[in-house]
Amino acid sequence: MTIGLLFPGQGSQKIGMGREVYEQSPAARAIFAEAEAVLGFDLAGLCFDGPEADLTATENTQPALLTVSVALLAAIAEAGVELHPSIVAGHSLGEYSALVAAKALDFATALRLVRQRGELMAQASEGAMAAVIGLDLAPLEAVCTNVSEFGACVVANQNAHGQLVISGASAAVAAASEQAKAAGAKKIMPLNVSAAFHSPLMAATAAGLAPALAAAAMSAAHVPLIANSTAQPIQSAEDLRAELIAQITAPVRWIATIEQAAAMGVQTVIEIGAGSVLTGLVKRIDPNLQRLNIANFDDIAKIGEYNNAQ
Repeated sequence: MTIGLLFPGQGSQKIGMGREVYEQSPAARAIFAEAEAVLGFDLAGLCFDGPEADLTATENTQPALLTVSVALLAAIAEAGVELHPSIVAGHSLGEYSALVAAKALDFATALRLVRQRGELMAQASEGAMAAVIGLDLAPLEAVCTNVSEFGACVVANQNAHGQLVISGASAAVAAASEQAKAAGAKKIMPLNVSAAFHSPLMAATAAGLAPALAAAAMSAAHVPLIANSTAQPIQSAEDLRAELIAQITAPVRWIATIEQAAAMGVQTVIEIGAGSVLTGLVKRIDPNLQRLNIANFDDIAKIGEYNNAQ
C-alpha cells in the first residue's frame, strides 16, 4: 500500500501536546532535549504546561509543532515500525517537519529556521485574514479579484472544499467578506492573527528569511515533497529552498496537494503531529483515501495494525 506522510502547521497546537510520547519514549525525550539545547529554553515545559499565550505566540508555536512531529517520528523508529512513504507534505510550517522526515533537513537546522521564521512572522503587522465556510474556490477567487481596488486579497489557505481562508489588506478582506456572503458563503469568521499570512503582504518576511535558508545545510529529499505553493512534487535542494521562501507569500494549495498525492498513487495518508486537522481535511477532499493519525505514543500501534492488515 502506497503511503504519504502529512505534517500539521499552526492551529494544531494545544497545551499537553507531546507529553505522552515524551513520557514513554527515550528517543522522543532526546528530541525535546535537543530542542531545549538549540533554542535555549524549556520547550517541553511550554508544550506540556503552557501558558497558552506563550505557546500560541507564533515564534514559539512553530518550533513546538516541529518538535512534536519529529519526536513522534523518533518514537516510531525506536518502536521498530517502518515507514516507507512515496511522498511527504506539510501544511505551511509543516513543510519543515516533512523535510526532516524526508532527510532534506536535520532537526537542529529546521528548528533554527522555524524559530527565525516565527520571529519574522510575529513582527509582521499588516493586513487581515478570514475563514470562509461554504463557498467553493473558484467563486471565492473571483471575489478576491473583484476587490483589488482595496488592495491585495487572495485565497490563502485552500484547506478543503468549502473551507477556505482569505488573506490580504484589511480593507480588501473586509470587502471580500461582504461579497462572499452575497455569493453564498455560509459563514465568515475573521481570524485573530497579526498579519496577512500567505499573501503578497508577507514579502518582507520572505526576504528576511531568505539569507538563513540560503545558508542552511539542505540535501535533496529522499522522497518528493508535494509543495504548498504549486502542489507539484519537488526533491532537489534548490527547489526545496525556493519552496520554503515561496510558501510564505503563496497560498497553501492543500486541496490540490492531496489530489496530487492521490494522482501519484498514494492510497493511505498518515498525519504525524499534534491534533488531527489534516486527516479531517483529507476526508473532505478525498474520502477514498485511507487515513491514520499519529498524535501520541499509543497511536504508533495503529501503523503496525495497518501494515499487518495489508
